Amino acid sequence: MHQIRRAAERGHADHGWLKTYHSFSFADYYDPAHMGFASLRVINDDTIAPGTGFGTHGHRDMEIITYILDGELEHKDSMGTGSVIRPGDVQRMSAGSGVQHSEFNPSATAGTHLLQIWIQPNVAGVRPSYEQKHFDKASRSGRLCLVASADGREGAVIIHQDADVYAGILDGGPVLEHALRAGRHAYVHVARGAVTVNGERLSGGDALKISGDPAVTLADAASAEILLFDLA
Repeated sequence: MHQIRRAAERGHADHGWLKTYHSFSFADYYDPAHMGFASLRVINDDTIAPGTGFGTHGHRDMEIITYILDGELEHKDSMGTGSVIRPGDVQRMSAGSGVQHSEFNPSATAGTHLLQIWIQPNVAGVRPSYEQKHFDKASRSGRLCLVASADGREGAVIIHQDADVYAGILDGGPVLEHALRAGRHAYVHVARGAVTVNGERLSGGDALKISGDPAVTLADAASAEILLFDLA
């Protein structure tokens, strides 16, 4: 099964300080055909204006991954964490039994472009925790770099779910193939550029749901940055 999710078909909201696109139902955007995919529940493509951001708000029982495309994001939370996230950084916050946090663009001149991803955990009520790691451009270029997983292998941040998240920066080069074990699903989100995924041509903001294929193939990439989710 292949199902393309085109960028232009996503939910969209313009709050002035925030321009956001929702791959799945979120906030005031509701589409029963797009409630998530396996344990993947949210991909929000956010651009935050200079000097603005999300005030303190709460989450529970969700694995929240932030992936920065451009600019910076300042994070503060009720666990006492304070950090600035930049391109190449992957932030993971396990909301668990409950956490409060804020996210702010500290620049006075430049916007912040990011993907915020929610994955439903396989256990509820865990103690909230935070992790942030840097994956430099070289580690993501021309390959799929594991950035989040249940076991933290290859230096990935750890999430409470049987899901592997890969990041890749692809431009030309050989065809890449990611094998899928029996019963697994894949979701490929193209953050920018263009790439052919299992024969389907995708551009920035597009995505492809894959079920029943033995592998994910990535070909003919043109200045592409992608996230691949390998899901139970």
